[in-house]
Amino acid sequence: MEKQTLPNSTLILVFGIISIFGCCCYGVIGIIFAIIALVLAQKATAVYSENPEIYSGYENVKTGKILAIIGLVLCIISFVYGIVLLVMGGADGYMDMLEEIRRSTGS
Repeated sequence: MEKQTLPNSTLILVFGIISIFGCCCYGVIGIIFAIIALVLAQKATAVYSENPEIYSGYENVKTGKILAIIGLVLCIISFVYGIVLLVMGGADGYMDMLEEIRRSTGS
């Protein structure tokens, strides 16, 4: 009997990767993708544990779950860092810092 691909296994992997890159957007987008990936991974793990012999692609689920956890941690750190900058320097100070970074990188 041919093995079926585990539902959403590739999607979980992709969302895990997106969650890591999402921390560049102040963490909000990455947090959303990480949570979705973790919920889908939990459902896929439950399906796989019922009949592991008929499904393939569990490696993608495990890898996507690990990437989503890493992405979630990075995004939370980025989000908290952004909030701390806003509280410490206010919105004007934050925008001045971003402008200085743009000038120093030549963008």
